[in-house]
Amino acid sequence: MNHSFYPAMLCLEDSTYFKGWSLTDSINCLGEVVFNTGMTGYQEIITDPSYSGQIITFTYPEIGNTGFNNEDNESNKIHAAGIILKNLCLHDSSWRSQVSFVDYLLKYEVPHIFGIDTRALTKHLRNKGVMNGSISTKFLDMGALQKMIKLSPVMEGLDLVQKVTTEYQYTWDSNSSSKFYYSHLDYKLKQSLRSPSIINIVVIDFGVKHNILSRLSKQGCNIEIIPAKSQMSNILALKPDGILLSNGPGDPSILGYAINTVRELIYKTNIPIFGICMGHQILSLALGGLTFKLRFGHRGLNHPTGLNQKAEITSQNHGFAVNLTHNLAEVTHFNLNDLTIAGILHTSKPVFSVQYHPEASPGPHDSDYLFSSFVRLVRLVKD
Repeated sequence: MNHSFYPAMLCLEDSTYFKGWSLTDSINCLGEVVFNTGMTGYQEIITDPSYSGQIITFTYPEIGNTGFNNEDNESNKIHAAGIILKNLCLHDSSWRSQVSFVDYLLKYEVPHIFGIDTRALTKHLRNKGVMNGSISTKFLDMGALQKMIKLSPVMEGLDLVQKVTTEYQYTWDSNSSSKFYYSHLDYKLKQSLRSPSIINIVVIDFGVKHNILSRLSKQGCNIEIIPAKSQMSNILALKPDGILLSNGPGDPSILGYAINTVRELIYKTNIPIFGICMGHQILSLALGGLTFKLRFGHRGLNHPTGLNQKAEITSQNHGFAVNLTHNLAEVTHFNLNDLTIAGILHTSKPVFSVQYHPEASPGPHDSDYLFSSFVRLVRLVKD
């Protein structure tokens, strides 16, 4: 199939710009321009709710070669504000592909630009920090684009959770999770499924990824997903054996409604709590910690985390990190690239969290054990 290419421009708030191409002439998007260093997983990335409000630069130079399928989406729609590519593969080649990447971009009108020097862009963002920007084929005038960028909201102080959280409580269908299958972990999963009793897990949805729900389901859990603004009374009415605080986008410090609810759950109950990414940040804030914005964030599949000569390779996607200002929790993991806190454990409550994604698909799977650890903790407290 022949495709038309249209001139496109990426403009950053510091007036840096890149010229490239797009497959459509109707693009004009705004967002925080970030970069992801993963070599695979572009489908999971652009459907991850944590990328809401962000324009993603893919540092891997060839994107689209494996197409798209109906199984690997992390949510029911595209959340990325736009995508930036070096080379766009026009023809997919994978036995799992059900639609080409090009056709997917056009069908769902994903704002995009390709044919630019993504290495130069990434080095610029590393040096200057991530910043707002615009991709446009409608406006190729720097002055007009700069005016729009200056009017766009900054990420600090922005509540994006309300854009991605569920509006209503729902139950996760375990049949829908069969698509996420790690054959090399299956022997462990079969053991967990033979557990004598089913446990009830309530997931507070700040922008939850499907694969988190899948991993819990594979551990033999009944899963109820609830809105981010749910009160403690609503949560307790579901009789949870454990609570998971999900990933999500935006500035965690602005989510007072969630921080207060989590604080109540910690100090008024003894229900085990597991926080992932945004959930880790909210949990830390509920314990009296602080959060701060990173210069360019951690987004990729190869981030080492660990403590005391032990390390795991993890998938990460966050622009904020936490500082502990108390001794209520101990640090279990550091990000070994910059020594920011990557995991905590409460000193007296069954509460822990990590600043990375143990459910990572397509991987790595080093930290997948955290789900079985959470389930074991839940059963221990329940029994």
